Formats: sequence, structure tokens, C-alpha cells
Amino acid sequence: MTVLLIAAALVGFGLALRLPARVVWVMLATLWAAVLLAHLTLPGDHALTRAIGGSAAHWFVGGAVVALILLYGRGLAALRARARPGALPAETGTFSPAELDRYARHIVLREVGGPGQKRLKGARVLVVGAGGLGSPALLYLAAAGVGRIGVVDDDTVSSSNLQRQVIHTDARIGQPKVFSAQAAMKALNPFVEVRPYNRRLTEGDAPALFAEHDLILDGSDNFDTRYMVNAAAVAAGKPLISAAITQWEGQISLYDPARGAPCYACIFPERPADGLAPACSVAGVMGALPGVVGAMMAVEAIKEITGAGEGLRGRMLIYDALYAEARGIVLKRNPGCAVCGGQGGAGR
Repeated sequence: MTVLLIAAALVGFGLALRLPARVVWVMLATLWAAVLLAHLTLPGDHALTRAIGGSAAHWFVGGAVVALILLYGRGLAALRARARPGALPAETGTFSPAELDRYARHIVLREVGGPGQKRLKGARVLVVGAGGLGSPALLYLAAAGVGRIGVVDDDTVSSSNLQRQVIHTDARIGQPKVFSAQAAMKALNPFVEVRPYNRRLTEGDAPALFAEHDLILDGSDNFDTRYMVNAAAVAAGKPLISAAITQWEGQISLYDPARGAPCYACIFPERPADGLAPACSVAGVMGALPGVVGAMMAVEAIKEITGAGEGLRGRMLIYDALYAEARGIVLKRNPGCAVCGGQGGAGR
């Protein structure tokens, strides 16, 4: 009983001083060793051995049992630690603190949030054209944190571009537009990957290029490219956001026959006659108009990637900047379309 009281006093002392557990166990082990030593060295009728009670054998067996229990507990804890799976990464583990701060205004949006921002980071978007429409679209896609952005264009920056193609600068006149755009996007957001394709998009390389991306944005300025991009997007089963501008007016829609919407050729089966839809170089364009419509392309791309709101699949938005009017038109598929056949699924 005396030894148990001393042991209890040692434990209480350790708790009062907040000593580490191993220190308390060392004190208890020292007490046990002293009791065992007393039984081994003193005669059985000694006052001390009678006070502490028991015998050397009893105290030895008791100490061995306690030691075995402690070793078993330590071994079991080690086995559990080895069997325990590694901790799962935090929900924001794919973002650095700098990225979390950069995208904070997106993450607090109920329609985007952390999951939507992750989808943006994992998205692969191809933009055809780094001109008037491509400039704002590319900048806002990069700013939004789209993980991989491809841009294809074979043109070089000229001084006449700078009135509306805001991704380029006077210092980069003469430089290929895709490299000028890449420099601007990386300067804006170093966390995105930009893949420049300094060439004219052709029917031959479009299938492989489209297959590497989830979403296509067409900001080209001629009907040949628009029809070719549409056909390649239909064949690849990829959604296509296409826009066009002239003078004071712009239009934008999301074409996606693989998911029930018409394709570009359903709405425009034939290109307009010469002179009816002149290029901007002939008819002119108000400089801020491509900024508005190109930003709309980026908005629709972000919505398509994150699943936020209602997109322009099966609808066209027409914006008249001169009279500050916008109107929507419902688009229907053409069963006799030469490109998609008016049927769901890609490649029909």
C-alpha cells in the first residue's frame, strides 16, 4: 500500500508540473527498481520490506506485466500508424496561397466557388484568332485562371490593330500575334499555361488540335475560317463559342450539336454574297465593340466550364452598341444541315 501511495504521489506531482509522460514513467520505473532492490538486498523481516509488502518475485512479475502492456500498446500504435492511409489533400490543395488570393472573388461567388475554380484550372480552351475578339477573350480567360489556353493565329501585330486589339502593344509591332498574346497573358497571370500556335489553322491540323482542348472559341474575321472551325468542332464533338462583329454590332452564340444545339452551319448554311458582310478593314469597327463582345465570349466560356447560369447553347445574343440595345434569338437546328445533319452526336 505504501508503494502505491508513493506512485500516486509521483503521478500527481507530474500532472501538477505538467511533466512529459515519459518523465513520469521514468520516476515510476525508478520507484519499482528501488522496491525490487530492497527486497533483493534486505532480509524478509526488515522493517522496510514489511512496509512495502510483497516479495522480490511478486514485484518482478508485476513490473514485467506492466512493461509488456506498455510494449503492446506502443507496438499497436506503430502498426496503426503504418496502416493508416495518408491524409487527403485539402480541398484547396491544388491552389497556392497566391492563387487563392488571386481568385478570391471567384471563389466567393456561389455559382463558381472552389469547385468551379478547380474546373477552370483543369480546363483546356483553344482560341482561334488573337485579334479584336481574341484579345479580350484571351486576357479574361487568363485572368480567370483557365489552366491551359491555346491560341492559333498566323498574323503579326501592326499599328492598325492597336485601336481595338488590346492584348498587343506598340512595342510588339511586327511580332507574331500569338507570341505577343502569350507575353501579355503570362504577365497578367503566371499560373496559367499558354500554348501559342503560330500558323494558319487548316482542315488538316484542326482535328488533332481540337482533340487536345475541351472548348473552342472562334474569334476569326473571315467566313472560310468560321465554317472550317465549325466543321472541325462538330467532328470532334466539342462545344464552340463563336462571335462576329462589324461596325457597331456584334453577335455571339454557343454551337454544340453533340448536346442538342445547332451548329454554325445550321444557322448560316451559306456565306453571304460579296459585299453584304464586309470585313472590318473595309466597313470599319468601333474600337471598344470587340472588347465588349470578346469579353462576352470569355463570360460564356467561364459559364460553360463551371456550369454556372444559363449559357447561349441554342440562343444568339445580338448587341447593338450604337443604340445600346441587346436582343436574344432562339436558334433551331436544321435537319438538313450539311455539317451536323441536324442530329445529336458528333461527326454527323
